[in-house]
Amino acid sequence: MTDMQALCYDRTGPAREVLALRAVERPEPGPGEVLVRVAYSGANPSDAKTRSGARAPIPFPLVIPDSDGAGRIVATGPGVDPARRGQRVWLWNAAWQRPFGSAAQYVCLPEAQAVPLPDAASYAQGACLGIPAMTAHRCLFADGPVTGANVLVTGGGGAVGAYAVQMAKRRGAARVIATASPAKADHARMMGADAVIDYRDPDAALQIRAEAGGGIDRIVEVEFGANLPVTRAVLNPNGVVATYGSMAEPEPVLPFYPMLFASQTLRMVLVYILPPDARSAAIRDINGWLETGALTHTVALEAAFAEGWRAHEACEGNDRIGAALIAVDPDA
Repeated sequence: MTDMQALCYDRTGPAREVLALRAVERPEPGPGEVLVRVAYSGANPSDAKTRSGARAPIPFPLVIPDSDGAGRIVATGPGVDPARRGQRVWLWNAAWQRPFGSAAQYVCLPEAQAVPLPDAASYAQGACLGIPAMTAHRCLFADGPVTGANVLVTGGGGAVGAYAVQMAKRRGAARVIATASPAKADHARMMGADAVIDYRDPDAALQIRAEAGGGIDRIVEVEFGANLPVTRAVLNPNGVVATYGSMAEPEPVLPFYPMLFASQTLRMVLVYILPPDARSAAIRDINGWLETGALTHTVALEAAFAEGWRAHEACEGNDRIGAALIAVDPDA
């Protein structure tokens, strides 16, 4: 038996209290799997919520968190082309319904979940992608192209929002408008937003319509319930609001008939269960942008492996601008 170091928890609670390095057995790839030596693990709010116990009791006796990451394939299981050994990859869904995610020296995954990382992209950039970039892609493009459309990205300074702004610009949106706090407004502009509105302004909807020269055709929505009044005021007939988040309390009340008679679409996006064709489209587009350096990947924090709890803490508030990474083995 060969051991490895992994950031683990065996009870839920505050990150600095429950997350610690442990020696655990290194996994071996089974049929259809690859073994990845992890360079960087990417922490996300969903990882932090699971670890904190905010969503449910601990799902397994021992958990290695984090769904995102990047590294190098060092072994292949039966049925996997051995030529993949040595390949640089970025990871998705490493911790989804599994006990052992990417916050470890090694992780085993189905080979499809280890995506070739273009040479133009660094490991740290690869670890930023899985949840934020694929969420942004699905929200933007699930209902067709955005060429010539007015796009509103709420939370445009956040991880998903920053990718959504960039992708909308790359695909020819007419106007890309973001909402953000004053602290994140400059970041949203740096990502390419044509205009940034303070979401707390009482007249935010009027400002959005003025910047769009009318209404909005596509909304990428971080906070569905709280933003419903603005959504109703700015979304065009036949427009789409694609949402990936909303505060649990109070549960949003859907304005069914106003949306019905405007023929508007509400799309829910949960990145962990994307349809296979949507997943493939996102990977294809993301890798294409990576190859040409067309995306900016902002890193707010790079925590040492032994202090990986710092990345989880960074995911618990709204202050950070960019990804929270754990430097597991940057030279993998």
